[in-house]
Amino acid sequence: MKTPHLNRRSLLAGTAALATLSVLPRAAMAKELLRMSTLGPGTSPNLVMTTFANIVNKELPDYEIQLNATGAATRHVLEVAMGKTQFCMTSPALHALMSNQKAMFAKLDQAPELSKKLRTVLNFPMGVYHIAVYESSGIKSIEDARGKRVFLGPPGGAAFATMKRLFKAVAGLEEGTDYEAVKLGWDAAAASFQDGNLDIYCNPTNAPSPVLTQIAVTNPIRFLGIPADKLETDGVKALVNRPGFGAGTLPAGVYGDNQKNESDTTTLRVTVGIVTNDSADEAMIYEMTKTFFAGVAEMSDSAPWLAAVTPEGAVADINMPLHPGALRALEEMGVTIPDVARG
Repeated sequence: MKTPHLNRRSLLAGTAALATLSVLPRAAMAKELLRMSTLGPGTSPNLVMTTFANIVNKELPDYEIQLNATGAATRHVLEVAMGKTQFCMTSPALHALMSNQKAMFAKLDQAPELSKKLRTVLNFPMGVYHIAVYESSGIKSIEDARGKRVFLGPPGGAAFATMKRLFKAVAGLEEGTDYEAVKLGWDAAAASFQDGNLDIYCNPTNAPSPVLTQIAVTNPIRFLGIPADKLETDGVKALVNRPGFGAGTLPAGVYGDNQKNESDTTTLRVTVGIVTNDSADEAMIYEMTKTFFAGVAEMSDSAPWLAAVTPEGAVADINMPLHPGALRALEEMGVTIPDVARG
């Protein structure tokens, strides 16, 4: 005879619990946890994607984006394609290599098929490649890298491969033979350069970069570039003409009086983007895209570096389809969508 009594008690307790749950604040409800992989601190992707996560976490209470700033972009993009991570940074150049099973994807037979699972949320300018040295080093050109300790980018990453090719194209220097490519992550490399343990520090980032601005406050610095007579060589043209790349300019004086370049520096510019899996919820991506650009507009006065992140730039250099949610959001913002972005 105890069983009905217990069942009734359980039913009453359950009803009370549901009633309590219905009046809890929205913030107390379970959020959907989402993982976003990016590059390390001090890079433009880290700044933009941290801002994306902060805006979404603040304005959309159903979601919480957790950032992972370790590892290389090549691994991150594979994890998103496999559905192991929800968002990551990639680039048009990396997507082209993955689609065609080249370079770091050459031994991965699944790469072309996995690339079809990726969808763009938005693109943004990563900036220009800064090839920085201390003025006291006496290094004036890429040719002077011979015998030096150089950070090209994290090993296995796109930046490492790009700078390795640039040093070869401009000066004929071979990594591992003519100079030492120091194997570090982004944040460790920035600290190592600040401590004077690197001769040359490469970082693709918007100018002025917070890391290099901090250094330039107390240290005269110089940026190396592509000489005018090398711009039309086959090696440099092959780099400049890759998807998402182009010739860029690092202005003289953008880092203040301690920047010792007397004229603008010609270097590489690069576009990157935030991508997700094609199975990501359309309504979620739509809300996030709209919310992010609204937040960027509100922050423009306090974060001038965000001025380059625009709805129009979301489709710059794009070579993969937009996610349907992002497509709908950008169309509502009046962005002209290239055919390639429609899938």
